[in-house]
This record gives sequence, C-alpha cells and structure tokens, in this order.
Amino acid sequence: MCAYYDLGGEGVAYHDTDPQNHGSGELNKVDGTYLNEFRIHEGVDTSYTKFDRKPNPIDDNPFDKVVPPAELLYVGWTEPGEWFNITVNVKRSGTYAADFLYTSNRGGTISIDVNGKDATGPLEITSTKDPADTVAWRQWHHWNLASQLFKVRLNKGKTVLTVHILTGGNMNLAYFDFKQVHE
Repeated sequence: MCAYYDLGGEGVAYHDTDPQNHGSGELNKVDGTYLNEFRIHEGVDTSYTKFDRKPNPIDDNPFDKVVPPAELLYVGWTEPGEWFNITVNVKRSGTYAADFLYTSNRGGTISIDVNGKDATGPLEITSTKDPADTVAWRQWHHWNLASQLFKVRLNKGKTVLTVHILTGGNMNLAYFDFKQVHE
C-alpha cells in the first residue's frame, strides 16, 4: 500500500517536490474523516478512490482497465525526482513478482530500490490516458493493473523498498502485490 509509506518526514521517509499534500486537506476537504485527512501534514500527496459520484463517476468509471477497491488510499500528484520508502517484513526469502495497481496520465518510468540498492532499473509505466473519455480531469483516474511489473529477490526480515518516480509523473500509485515465484 503506497499511501502507508514510512514515517520520518521529508528527506528521510520520502522526497516530494513541494511540502503541500494536494490530496488530503486540499482536494479532499478537512471534515474530520480519516480518508479526507489521511497524513494531511506530510508532503506526499495522498488521496483515495471515490465511487458512486454523479453525474461523472470518478474511480469507478467506464474507462478503467480494472476497477480498484472503493476508498483505497493512494499516492498521487507524482513528479520526477520524488520517492518514498515502504518498510515491509518479508516472511520467506525468495524471488517475488509484483503486480502494480496504478493510473498514469502520461506514462513514464519508476524504479524500486531494495535496502538502498537499485533492484529493478527503470520500469515502463504505460499511460492509461484514453482519448474517448471527454471528462478531462478523469484522465488521472483510469486504473490499470500491471501484472508482474517486476521480479525482485527479497530476504527474510525487515526490508526497505524505495519507490522512485523517474520520468513522466502524473501517476496515482495504489499498491504492489508481491507473490513468491519458484525458479
């Protein structure tokens, strides 16, 4: 879950190009709810999937390649040079393939570090922009699942993954789903 990136602040747990969270507290107005105020005082831009909005559906729209879960937190408003850490506890050493739930208005590349070392090189993220969708702002809400976007060797125990936005930006990053593969 990308929105559950590590604690520690700018330059330690993440780098964002500006200190404002453009989702929580800005797009999603302060109203005392968990989803609208999630990590509101941190620079990483977070939001969540919104369903059943009329007249224009947002994240449950007909241009989705896959329909994401409702009220799923995600990292958005990404720009090249930004990054965030996610600490995970690996139960078994092995090689893992990762599926990736995302949107991308213009395509681009990301990379993943494992414990501070590049583990993937640049990973191509296919644009989800669809010219058939005439609602301009919704171009940021066409969800897709990249099946086995990458494979990586992970050792048992605490592991820090760093997600880097290399090129393109304008992506919403929901989650990586790791499944152990047998080689």
